[in-house]
Amino acid sequence: MKSLHFLLPTAFLVVSSSSLFAGGSESQTPVQPEAQKILNVSYDPTRELFEQINPKFVEHFKKSQQLDISVDQSHGGSGKQAQAVVDGLQADVVTLALAPDVDLLVENQLVSEDWQQKLPFNSAPYTSTIVFVVRSGNPKAVADWSDLVRSDVGLVTPNPRTSGGARWSYLAAWGYALQSGEQADGEAAAKEFVRKLYDRVVALDSGARDATISFAEKNKGDVLITWENEAYQILESYPESKFEIVLPSVSILAEPVVAVVDRVVDARGTREAATAYLNYLYTEEAQDIIAQNHFRPRDEKILKKYEDSLKPISLFNLEQKFGSWADVQNAHFAEGGTLDQILDDVSRD
Repeated sequence: MKSLHFLLPTAFLVVSSSSLFAGGSESQTPVQPEAQKILNVSYDPTRELFEQINPKFVEHFKKSQQLDISVDQSHGGSGKQAQAVVDGLQADVVTLALAPDVDLLVENQLVSEDWQQKLPFNSAPYTSTIVFVVRSGNPKAVADWSDLVRSDVGLVTPNPRTSGGARWSYLAAWGYALQSGEQADGEAAAKEFVRKLYDRVVALDSGARDATISFAEKNKGDVLITWENEAYQILESYPESKFEIVLPSVSILAEPVVAVVDRVVDARGTREAATAYLNYLYTEEAQDIIAQNHFRPRDEKILKKYEDSLKPISLFNLEQKFGSWADVQNAHFAEGGTLDQILDDVSRD
C-alpha cells in the first residue's frame, strides 16, 4: 500500500537574498546574489499539488528573472496553519482553504486588507467541492447527504474547528438541508440535520489528510466526507482497496484562497518572488497541473480538457445560502456559534 505522506507545520529558516558586493579594492568582483527561498504555508490536501507546481515555478522564475529560487511547503489544517503564521511561522505566501483564515492574518497586521483585490477571482486561483468516499461496492448504498444521518452509517470528517475543508463540508450539508424538500422548517431544520450528521461521526480529525488516514488506513467509518481532489488522491494512492467516489446531488462551490504575507516578504526582501509565485498559479501551465490534481481550474479551456474527471455537479456558492463570510463567521463559526452548539450537544449524547 502506498500511504499518503504528510508534512507537519514546521517553521523553516528562510534567508532573504540581496545583492552583496565585496568591499575594498575595485579589482574585486561582485558576489552573486544567493538563491532565494520562500515558504508556502498551505492546507492539508495540497501537498501533492505543490510538489508538482513548485519545480515548474522554479524553472519559470529562473527563465524570467535569471535568478535561482527554492520553495518550501508546510501543511496542516487550514485554521491551524493560519494560527501558526500568527504565532510566528515565517510564511512568504499562504494558500489556505478559507478566506477567513487569511482575514485572521489581516487582523494581526501580517497581510494587507485589500489582499483579495490583488489577484483574479478574489485571489482564488482554483475551486473545489465536497464529495463522499465509500468502500468498495458501496455496501451502505450511500447516494446523497440524507444517507449520512442514517443510524447504520459511520462518518469520518475533519473537525470544522481546525480544518477549512471541514467548514466547507459543514456548509455543504447545511445548504443541502436548506434546499431539500424534507427540510421545510428552514434554518432550524438545517441545524437539526447537521446535528444528526455530526452525531454519526466516528472520527473527527484535525485536518483532511488525518481524516483520510483514519478512513483508508485505520479502517474507520463507512463514508469519508472530503475535498473532491482528496477523494481522487485516495483512489490513486490506495488502488488495491478499491474505494469509490459518490457525488452528492448538490454540494458547495469551495474557493480556496492565496495571499502574500506582507510583513514577512518586506522583512526578507522576497516580495517579488512571492508575488511571482502566486501569479504563476494562474498561468496555463500551472492551471493544467491544478486540473491534473483534481482541483477545478479557473481556465475554462483547461477545465473542459479535464471534464471526464472533473465531472459536472450541481453547486451553490456561499452567498446564495449564507451571505458573506462575515455573516457565516458570526452565525456559525464564532465562539458559541452554531458549530459549537452542535458539537457540544453531540459530545453530551
